[in-house]
Amino acid sequence: MATDHFSAAGKSLNKRLAEKGLRATSQRQHVYEVLLSQRDHPSAEEVFMRAKQSKPEISMATVYNSLDALVKCGVVRQVNVDRGATLFCSNMSEHVHFSCDDCGKVFDISLKDSPQVPEVDVPSEFQVRKIDIALHGRCTGQCDDCGRKETIA
Repeated sequence: MATDHFSAAGKSLNKRLAEKGLRATSQRQHVYEVLLSQRDHPSAEEVFMRAKQSKPEISMATVYNSLDALVKCGVVRQVNVDRGATLFCSNMSEHVHFSCDDCGKVFDISLKDSPQVPEVDVPSEFQVRKIDIALHGRCTGQCDDCGRKETIA
């Protein structure tokens, strides 16, 4: 079943890459599959370590270039939380990111489940292309690390 999902994603990926004038390569497909395989927000280094498990010949430069292409064609987004490493998110549905101040994990929160987004008066000479919202707090009950801290405290 996962193979069917990746095949469908691959066809969509190939089309999106072509629309941006980028070549579809097995390395880009592999990096994309690595991102789709887990619902987390890995750094480029984490993607590299995961990709290397099943494709030992892949290089860090190839992972960086593949991530750049995936972001350019709109199937992956970059997530920048605080001043840490850039993270990557394969969830392209409308959502915001919640960053836990204790464990550092990043979670996707559907916009319908998120707190009210404040209205912003954007000057007419600015054209908004996208909105990135990061919520910060504690993920009590959402992960083992923070759940343990809650019961110990």
